[in-house]
Amino acid sequence: MSTPRSLSRDSVAEVDVSGQFAEVLALPDHLRDALWRMESANLRPHDSPGGLVIAGVGGSSAGGALARAALGDAASRPIELARDYGVPGWTTPDTTVLCASYSGDTEETLAAYEAAQALGARTVVLTTGGKLAELARTDGVPVVPLPGGLQSRAAIGYSLVVSLEVARLCGAGESLRAEVDVAAEHAARLAGAWGPDAAEDSLAKTLARGLHGTIPQIAGAALTAPVAYRWKTQINENAKAPAFAAELPELDHNELMGWDGAGAFGTFSAVFLDDSDLHPRLRQRLELTRGLIASRGAATFRVESIGQTRLQRLVSLVLLGDLVSLYLATLRGVDPGPVAAADSLRSALSGG
Repeated sequence: MSTPRSLSRDSVAEVDVSGQFAEVLALPDHLRDALWRMESANLRPHDSPGGLVIAGVGGSSAGGALARAALGDAASRPIELARDYGVPGWTTPDTTVLCASYSGDTEETLAAYEAAQALGARTVVLTTGGKLAELARTDGVPVVPLPGGLQSRAAIGYSLVVSLEVARLCGAGESLRAEVDVAAEHAARLAGAWGPDAAEDSLAKTLARGLHGTIPQIAGAALTAPVAYRWKTQINENAKAPAFAAELPELDHNELMGWDGAGAFGTFSAVFLDDSDLHPRLRQRLELTRGLIASRGAATFRVESIGQTRLQRLVSLVLLGDLVSLYLATLRGVDPGPVAAADSLRSALSGG
């Protein structure tokens, strides 16, 4: 498949055989549908002094990280991620554990579910089915059903909203229900500005062309730190390309030094995800760090979130990064859908 020169709808359609653009552009609908699915699940409020653990890996855990960032200081109790075969050692019956697995057969999440049950922790499941749903129904654990037919990473709107709602119900965070609808409308407007029908010089297409042929390093801080990681994983999975993520100010104390020799190893680029609410010293660090990296010959980009609320701004960067990753796949001429290497690894682990 030849690499298209344009990023028009026709060029995208030639490459995107699995329909990933449609899934990403449906983010506004996913956000709204997630609220409806939570209401239909009839979960009752419950007090969890021990906070919230969100157990999952890959795309299924990303929503938890984003929810924690969206809540920010409004999180009144600990909200932790468990991306492993278990839950944190401090988990008690006073902790709520949200086990998220799109397929319902993710072995790490199944192990975390069993650990949560053994500890007597209040558990909620987010899945399309599989063994996880079967176990939950047998144990009387509430299940929030996900729609089928998506790549797990494309269900980010669902995992974000469900994580926020479970945090609200267990007392770990304030309600952002009203903000979800506003963020969905905001995302719909941005999808029109950045989607395949947008101009060739739109922000998403311009960034993709600037990053094409490079190894991107995505940097974030505070609200944008988990979004930077989302950009990295989306470039990995959709564009089938290496990418890395780091967080300010930590990267200034180590990774910054590595840029001295970056040119000897390949063609690198750097994207800095900014936000209007960042601490002034973080914003200063971001611009100074970008200047130091640019002086070493790397292409650098500063991208600022768009919106009034934390959730709007976070969603804007998630949507932008998802689209950039898909445009990179288009420029590389690879269907963004299949993840053959990951499927091969899962098969080998299961003895298949």
